[in-house]
Amino acid sequence: MTNVAVYGAYGHTGRFVVAELRERGFVPLPLGRDREKLLSVGGEMEVRQAFVDDPASLDRALAGAAAVINCAGPFATTAAPLVDAALRAGIPYVDVAAEIEANVDTFGDFGNRDGVVVPAMAFYGGLGDLLVTAAMGEWTAADEVHVAYGLSSWHPTAGTLASGAVSGQRRGGRRVRFTGGRLAYHDDALPTLEWSFPAPFGVREVIGEFTMADVVTVPSHLDVPEVRTYMSANAAADLFAPDAAAPTAADSSGRSAQTFVVDVLVRSGGAERRMAASGRDIYAISAPLAVEAVDRVLTGRFSGTGVLSAGAAFDAPDFLKALSPHLVLHVPE
Repeated sequence: MTNVAVYGAYGHTGRFVVAELRERGFVPLPLGRDREKLLSVGGEMEVRQAFVDDPASLDRALAGAAAVINCAGPFATTAAPLVDAALRAGIPYVDVAAEIEANVDTFGDFGNRDGVVVPAMAFYGGLGDLLVTAAMGEWTAADEVHVAYGLSSWHPTAGTLASGAVSGQRRGGRRVRFTGGRLAYHDDALPTLEWSFPAPFGVREVIGEFTMADVVTVPSHLDVPEVRTYMSANAAADLFAPDAAAPTAADSSGRSAQTFVVDVLVRSGGAERRMAASGRDIYAISAPLAVEAVDRVLTGRFSGTGVLSAGAAFDAPDFLKALSPHLVLHVPE
């Protein structure tokens, strides 16, 4: 049996990852700072306490693991120590980071190191990158990439709010966009636009330049100078509400009733290509994304070394096909 370590296993997304690993035949190895919380999620599984500011504890925690999935934000704090520990252990590292600056750091700090590191292998960053890569097909470059998120609602986890606060502090309260082939920080007001999503979402108001991790993952391997992301206005309002409530389970798996669609549009010259995916619960879907990535790395179904985005590491159409139990793909004729 293959042990896969999960750092932050008792968090909201971490619990989904542990369940997905068990479903896929792996042996989860829950890791984290709080031993009591680890025991609450571990059941009969072995659990190991580890601290990101204690490299020796991380080395002990990863002993015997075939890979590690980091689910503990803020990733500005946890990613680098865990990547270092995974590289020392000679095992692949995957995380579910949506923090733009943390992902930039991972690509910049570990890009030339031996090993396999796949950051942002989650709903934000990973799924959009796979869709863009699949939509581009044989294109290796494009003029523009647009990624629009349609969410029925957004009840953020405590981890999401903490990670967002850290990102906001790191950029001094400014906003960020990817234009002219680079990240640029600005204080411009964000526009409200309309976006035509596939059914059943249809036409929705979206916040333009609501920038997500796709601005790091997509241009890391595709020649695209403009990457723009959009968020449905209702979801943005939920996220920033002063009384924002955490997700609540709507079934025995712990998934919420939230639904989503991710719609990508790629333009090159006068040509356009499009692809979308819809499903349920943005946190729950991160589990099959991350676990499928680990499975493919461990079975040699990937390409490249160093820090790799989902679209660079994997066969994007085949990866999306493997997610069919969790996603519905929408490919225009």
